[in-house]
Amino acid sequence: MTSPHFSSGDLIADRRADYARMFAESGEFAEAAELMEQALEQVPLWAAGWFRLAEYAEKSGRKEAATAALEKVVALDPSDIFGATLKLAVLGAAEPPAAPPMPYVERLFDDYADRFDTALVEKLDYTVPQTLARLVLKHAGADSKFGLVCDIGCGTGLFGVEFRAHAGRLEGFDLSAGMLAKAEEKAVYDHLAQADLSLPAEESGLFADGPEARADLVSAADVLMYLGDLAEVFPSVARLARPGGLFAFSVEDGGTGDAPLLRPSLRYAHPEAFIRRRLAESGFDLLALERSVIRRDAGQPVQGLLFLARHHGQACN
Repeated sequence: MTSPHFSSGDLIADRRADYARMFAESGEFAEAAELMEQALEQVPLWAAGWFRLAEYAEKSGRKEAATAALEKVVALDPSDIFGATLKLAVLGAAEPPAAPPMPYVERLFDDYADRFDTALVEKLDYTVPQTLARLVLKHAGADSKFGLVCDIGCGTGLFGVEFRAHAGRLEGFDLSAGMLAKAEEKAVYDHLAQADLSLPAEESGLFADGPEARADLVSAADVLMYLGDLAEVFPSVARLARPGGLFAFSVEDGGTGDAPLLRPSLRYAHPEAFIRRRLAESGFDLLALERSVIRRDAGQPVQGLLFLARHHGQACN
């Protein structure tokens, strides 16, 4: 997608922003913020510039200045392609939104698509596709075959690679066109399509090319942390899965609370109790739960929960 104002359109402002970036890369954030302020005097409607200023101000310890810059970003870019509302919540200047802005999520993964596999697997010890596949086969049997598998939030197709041998037909859905292009290169999916899991089922794109109640297995490997309160996800999966179909998915562990937590990474962590409630509301019985380190973030292990549930064919009212 085309993002507004990544370049200021002003040569002098862009040059000052480049110098600011160099200061920031050297850890001199106060100097970087000062140069960005000078750049924004030239182009005060540059949303990306205000977002960069917010980053430098925060890292130099000027929380109020960072907050003001982020509020300017939201005013200039109501679609919030930069995720400024999430940052404001992390800084304590706003309530966490129930779900992240989808333009932000789409841009994040479009930008990340080319280096996604290398960054996750080789640098962050990402293990969810393998461990989630093992969880399904541990329950269903190592030689199990599933007639139709729907991989929602499929990304570049890492779970599809792990599970291809066990799927008669494998469908992949993702918000990011860049991620879908990378998944297509792996040549393991029978069908790939764009879908927005934050929307109601009939608007999501999951049923544009296929009927409801068609999936023997729905997988969601490491995607729910980008979807907040999951208000639309579980009902959509309930409509996608046939009665008796399985739902396998991962979340970041949100601890002992009962509501999702927005972390400084701008990802949501989900407590076990919250997920159990969402499953029950949408007509799923929990079959298995495993705790696992799902990746590393800034050198620290990220604890996750892996769930396997069965759809019993009706949702609770």
